[in-house]
Amino acid sequence: MRTDVQSFAVAHLLRRPAAHRVGPFVAGFDPAATSPYVNYATPVPGAEPTARDVAELIAAFRARGLKPRLECAPDAAPSVEPALRRAGFATEAEHEYLVRTPATLTVPHSSPEPADAPKPGPEPMPRPRVRVEAPVAEADYIALDTAPAEAFGGAWAPSPKGAARLRRTAEGGGAVRLVRAPDGGCAGGALCSAPAEGTAELAGVKTLPAHRGRGVAAAVTASLAEALFARGARSVWLEYSGEGSRRVYERVGFRPGGSRLYLTLEE
Repeated sequence: MRTDVQSFAVAHLLRRPAAHRVGPFVAGFDPAATSPYVNYATPVPGAEPTARDVAELIAAFRARGLKPRLECAPDAAPSVEPALRRAGFATEAEHEYLVRTPATLTVPHSSPEPADAPKPGPEPMPRPRVRVEAPVAEADYIALDTAPAEAFGGAWAPSPKGAARLRRTAEGGGAVRLVRAPDGGCAGGALCSAPAEGTAELAGVKTLPAHRGRGVAAAVTASLAEALFARGARSVWLEYSGEGSRRVYERVGFRPGGSRLYLTLEE
């Protein structure tokens, strides 16, 4: 079964509060945020943008005081990258993505070590089962929004608007999950978009430093995939940031799917 990540990206951005079409592009603007990770564009599959299309796309971002930024699966619209590079766009990042279907789901009961990990001495005690929950109280959403600031070294600052976006995801057909820390706080969590074009994007996977190595990411990821399959998604996809996280996701059934390209235009 093919997962159409690019068609999903178009449908997903059209849900934004101020979605804007520019030629063969869809820009997903959110007036409540200035982050380039929230406000960005994507092309429709097979797009062949002209220089005028690209200029109008840039102007749409500039008019809102935002950095022009685009995300796409490059193989779905091969003409887009050359057109944007001619206008001065540069690569911000290129990530591989993994895809999970109901046929390959495995639910972790603990956080197993890789098969090739050394096991000196006596067999260690099994790790406790990780309990995954859906947030209920406003404090849960605030804790989840705050978690990335600690987990990722402050790259994403928490805010009331961020917590509100998490709640909208949960109430709009997607899902949000967290793992409780022993003190009742948040040990980690993630979110998954509402399905579109048969698939859903799982994102924002984070584990706070004090709780790493306990199976938090694997448990949250598996729980979210189950939740979205129950809501009709035929697949769930995510991007990974390194070989360690890739192995975690592969242990719960994610498999290689393709690549995504991020392009930005600096001042």
